[in-house]
Amino acid sequence: MVTHVRAEARGDERGALLSFLEEQRGGVRRALLGLTEEQAGSRPSASELSLSGLLKHVAEVEQNWLARAKGEPPAIERNEANWHECFQLMGDETVESQLAYWQKVADETEAFIRSVPSLDDTFALPNDPWFPPDERVSMRWVMLHLIRETARHAGHADIIRESLDGKTAFELVAVERGTPLG
Repeated sequence: MVTHVRAEARGDERGALLSFLEEQRGGVRRALLGLTEEQAGSRPSASELSLSGLLKHVAEVEQNWLARAKGEPPAIERNEANWHECFQLMGDETVESQLAYWQKVADETEAFIRSVPSLDDTFALPNDPWFPPDERVSMRWVMLHLIRETARHAGHADIIRESLDGKTAFELVAVERGTPLG
């Protein structure tokens, strides 16, 4: 569900991009409100997706892109053998620990994007088969990509949550604001 994103200060493109990304993060976080670990890990549809798995995935994706933009390796390298692990909590991982991790990543993303000299600065994409060879992308591109990726999964989260207990994004926004509907 789309919520209102406050207007940025005039000409503050970084602030606008960060605000839109935070709005979409909120959609994923809201979908988890009031759920048990078991509910968050359940898969109520034919899809393999769960809310806790989506949470872990979006946190990993953001960290991965942040690392690439900084010229560092991602915290967790994914390949065909372990790709499935980015969509499910493993070992002692919990929704709470993933939310805390994602907040840390979000804080790092904000600090980094605010610190780069220009959103036009570029970095090389990895030499993976799904990227064009020798391609570079800008900091602006990575922010737009993170907004798109997070928004896509926030939409998935809306559907999964409603499938679990009938709660809609409208109800969850109201709960988050302390003004339940009805």
